[in-house]
Amino acid sequence: MRVLRAAAEGTAGVALVGGDAGIGKTRLTAELVSEARECGFNVLVGQCAELGDALPYLPLADALRGAEPAVREAASAHPMLGQLLPGTESAPSTGLTQQRLFGSLLGLLADVQPVLFVIEDLHWADRSTRDLLVFLSRMVQTERVCVVGTYRTDDLHRRHPLRSVLAELKRLPTVTNVELRPLASGEMSDYVATLGQVDAQELGLIVSRADGNPFYAEELFAAMAEGDSLPDGLASLLMSRVEVLSEAGQRVLRAAAVAGRRVEDELLREVSGLPLTEFEEAMREIVSRGLLRVDGYGYAFRHALLQEAVYTDLLPGERTRLHATFAHLLTAPAELAHHYLAGHDLAGALKASAEAGRLAERLGAPAEAHSHYDQALSLWERVQDAAVLAEESRAELAFRSAVMAADSGDNHRAITQLRVLPPTSEVDERLAYYLYETDDPAGAMAAAQRAVESARDESALARALATQARTLLWSPRHREVEDLTARALATARAAGAKDAEVGALLTLATYVEHRGDVHRAHELVETASAEGTGDLAMDLRARFHHARIHYEQGLLAQAAEVADEGVRMAVETGLNWSTYGTDLRFLRFLIHYVAGEWDQAEAVAAGFGARVGTLPEAILSSFALFIEVARDLPAVEARLSWLRPFWSDELAVYMSRGLAAEHALWHGDPAAALDHVRAALAPLVEGDASTLRLAAVGLWALAELGTTEGADELVSQARFAVDSGPTGERGHLGSEGLAWALRAEAEWHRVHGRLDVDLWRQVVAAFDFGFVYEVARARWRLSEALLAAGDRAAAQVEWELARETAGKLRAVPLENALTEFGRRARFGGGGAGDGGLTAREVEVLRLVAEGLTNREVAERLFIAQKTVSVHVSNILGKLEVSTRTQAAAAGRERGLLP
Repeated sequence: MRVLRAAAEGTAGVALVGGDAGIGKTRLTAELVSEARECGFNVLVGQCAELGDALPYLPLADALRGAEPAVREAASAHPMLGQLLPGTESAPSTGLTQQRLFGSLLGLLADVQPVLFVIEDLHWADRSTRDLLVFLSRMVQTERVCVVGTYRTDDLHRRHPLRSVLAELKRLPTVTNVELRPLASGEMSDYVATLGQVDAQELGLIVSRADGNPFYAEELFAAMAEGDSLPDGLASLLMSRVEVLSEAGQRVLRAAAVAGRRVEDELLREVSGLPLTEFEEAMREIVSRGLLRVDGYGYAFRHALLQEAVYTDLLPGERTRLHATFAHLLTAPAELAHHYLAGHDLAGALKASAEAGRLAERLGAPAEAHSHYDQALSLWERVQDAAVLAEESRAELAFRSAVMAADSGDNHRAITQLRVLPPTSEVDERLAYYLYETDDPAGAMAAAQRAVESARDESALARALATQARTLLWSPRHREVEDLTARALATARAAGAKDAEVGALLTLATYVEHRGDVHRAHELVETASAEGTGDLAMDLRARFHHARIHYEQGLLAQAAEVADEGVRMAVETGLNWSTYGTDLRFLRFLIHYVAGEWDQAEAVAAGFGARVGTLPEAILSSFALFIEVARDLPAVEARLSWLRPFWSDELAVYMSRGLAAEHALWHGDPAAALDHVRAALAPLVEGDASTLRLAAVGLWALAELGTTEGADELVSQARFAVDSGPTGERGHLGSEGLAWALRAEAEWHRVHGRLDVDLWRQVVAAFDFGFVYEVARARWRLSEALLAAGDRAAAQVEWELARETAGKLRAVPLENALTEFGRRARFGGGGAGDGGLTAREVEVLRLVAEGLTNREVAERLFIAQKTVSVHVSNILGKLEVSTRTQAAAAGRERGLLP
């Protein structure tokens, strides 16, 4: 209930409810659903089935089918969700289907909030549903969304796939774990009393036999009420209630148990083989005894334990025949495959498994598609005419299986499967792609070469050439890229292979950009972005690189325009959390940050989330540190604590430890800053442009420490990145890269005690392509250099410009540093005029003058109360007063207050 109330107030949360079968999980969630509806929540309830991986996204489809009309209408606006609704054909896959589905669900939950989404029986969840739960647990943050999942603890054996998921989710701060324990004797007595009248002896018997399990107690009470004897064990007790049914009733119930937890009325009647009148009479008997309940257009077992008990009691031949009967009547491929296998019809199982795999592929459930395809392949040698039944060859099916394994995140499984297939251009092209993704460049290049040599048509050749060029881009053979992409483009255009054409264009654009031909790179990326390829991943990739090249050339307005277009495309297609959808949002954040649009940047960063559990989330979260460190926001320390486990990754450590170094410098700990810089530099490839910023920050730290030890090494790394780059040749750095290179040189001179005015002027000019904050920081150092050179007037001009920018940005650490420098330099406006108050201190003073307490000021400014106390002490000291009232009066005298 606490999680639900928090969601109502705008803090999304997840509750995982575990307990033994019959302990009361369903009852608890039913009460939660009731309260949620009273509070105005839209409610989605879905249930996993024992068929497991056979039915991808079953609980989501179940929830959408049972949702209120307004929710179903909202879902239909998201095509990836609409196809889960009855009567909707699944659309052909256009790439990134699962990510689109996940993004669409996140969009739906935002559209219909407040919303409660309950997923029951997670111990039976398919892989894609488990992935969906993890996604929602990480992504819902400020939405009014509550997600609840229930699972049986007694079903979670040591290797159960849900165990690792639960362990991962329980580490998240927004996930609440609820473990339902058996009722104590007193609690059980009270519960039994709510069921009806029992005497003391019967009550004692029920309490002692139920062993704290409410469902068991209910069954014992029902058996006593019907005058039955009480057999030992829950299964025996449940079957004793089944055995009092008529022969027709038992026959129907056994058929229902083979169907699973739920079954449609018409299907159950056909499988039972009873005449309509006799079937309906049997159903009335079963429902009246509370064994099945009416559920929409069919029936559901009152409890999963009852369905399991009836199913287990079936004779082997009886079970096989019932499964076979269901298989002949069903049309859903996944259910067909399940019943065919249970009914020992291998040919039917192979055919249905192949169809189920194709359906799962279209629905965006690659793990289930891979599982179905592998099931069909495992039956291949035991079935005649397998290729006719599967409607494709064994090699084609195995290729599909490998691609689905990769799409579900298992590149290594995909590589293993592709390596045993007969070599073809298509097989080797995919193998090269996956080897490149798993950081095996030599293997990727070899596979790509084979793909080119074995291509039998122009489309295959175009894709092979585009992939080969990509594998060579950062290798010693990078000079071959231009010729390869030229061949790929000509071949792709002749064959109409748009995806290969765009892939080749983007690889060539990256190559010529690195060689310094930015104008040509622009033209190539614009061509790649001009038309859609039908491959959404490729289209987003094109827009990302288009915006990135604008950004790196310092064309911020154009970069923003293209990035906005890409973000819109990602949102509209449900791909805002895909790789390039996320990259586009990173880039849009950076454009805001660089352009000095810090309020917008902070708003975007708020969506990045501090809680992280995967590497992509860690990288996304790291970006928020740019604004949080620069404004000294309270979230910095918490975010860094969440990011520490990911500091083994090159990009995550570059981002987060590089900014942790700046945070340490602003807080007077240059030694810690230097440690961060050295750790961040360690995994970088020699010549990587990322070295430049880190080297500059490391040299800043050395200057603060007053030592030259290690300075030459840092500046050498920066110079090598400028002169050689990762391929051993001088590459194009872009506007920001060149500016950081100059900053590193200027900081190196500062370490050695030389405040070089001309060099710091060059740093200011280099960052003046629109990087507002770095221009201000460079002006600070330029002002120091000018003052040391004796040009006091020019120094004060630069100081005032820097201070004005810092105030507008609310860059508190820089404001404080400038104020301190201004006081030492005795610049006008930094001493007697306003007492040297920073912009944040003036802000605090104005609220203090209104009569607000420290707690109220903290709430108004979203900062810690302790921080307000420090600001107030500083204000009193700077204004040379002893009370808050005197501070307000002094502020008015100096014109700081209205």
